[in-house]
Amino acid sequence: MTRTPRWTPGEAAELAVVARSVAETAAAQVRTRRAELFAITGTTRDDDAVAAKSTPTDPVTVADTETEALIRALLRDLRPDDSILGEEAGGSVDVPDGVRWVVDPIDGTVNFLYGIPAYAVSVAAQVGGVSIAGAVVDVARGVTYWAWAGGGAYSCPGTAEDPRGEPVRLRANPIDDPGFALVATGFAYAASRREQQGAIVARLLPAVRDLRRMGAAALDLCMVASGAVDAHFEHGLSPWDWAAGGLIAAEAGARVVLPPADSRSSDGDVTIAVAPGVADRFLALLDDAGALRALPVGQQD
Repeated sequence: MTRTPRWTPGEAAELAVVARSVAETAAAQVRTRRAELFAITGTTRDDDAVAAKSTPTDPVTVADTETEALIRALLRDLRPDDSILGEEAGGSVDVPDGVRWVVDPIDGTVNFLYGIPAYAVSVAAQVGGVSIAGAVVDVARGVTYWAWAGGGAYSCPGTAEDPRGEPVRLRANPIDDPGFALVATGFAYAASRREQQGAIVARLLPAVRDLRRMGAAALDLCMVASGAVDAHFEHGLSPWDWAAGGLIAAEAGARVVLPPADSRSSDGDVTIAVAPGVADRFLALLDDAGALRALPVGQQD
């Protein structure tokens, strides 16, 4: 018999405070290290600043690893009994008892590398594999998004310590025609999956207003929450890509479909967030385009 995880709204709200504080502290470091490591054009100042991960075109920078180390240190200090799953230093994807923090020190590393202002820090708290609190900081714009289960989703320019405006309650757009939907998506580094994703986009594009590819899934999900886009879908995201942003989109009223909590990028499961007024018809469009099935990575990759 599966035991239902136990947590209270008050505990979720407290975890959201931790998530926001940690994410904003990490974002300040990312902002500083960007200027130290790279020129404005994205040219590296340090030959040892960038390495490759899953493929030669999938980079990791020294700022990624440094920032995850900072996040882990902050969480160990604030929540010493919790487990942590991070993009760079890893951790088990198996769902543990108690609270698990799922963190992405820089979501959108390619944008960070090139100087494109669309990269984020993402920090989420899960219980039983379900996100109950999370924060995403748009580093370049200085905007924080956060949410907790049952408490709604919010955004605010600045930080908790140095706010530049009042928090805004987020709501997905009241759109009712998928033909007018602005849709965000992303593409894999693996060639076999990219080929399939291209075919899906070719079938979907005539049926929506337009597509956007920002290159940071956590921000895409927050943009659904804020109404900057009407929908987001992407195959092969890892838990750290959707753990915070998926909760924020859901608490803003979006229809959200997430991979299993123990999924891996190689599984190719789809992540979806869509404004509620077009959710049924948009999901039907994705089904017609072949986008609701998983796109596992082929052996040739």
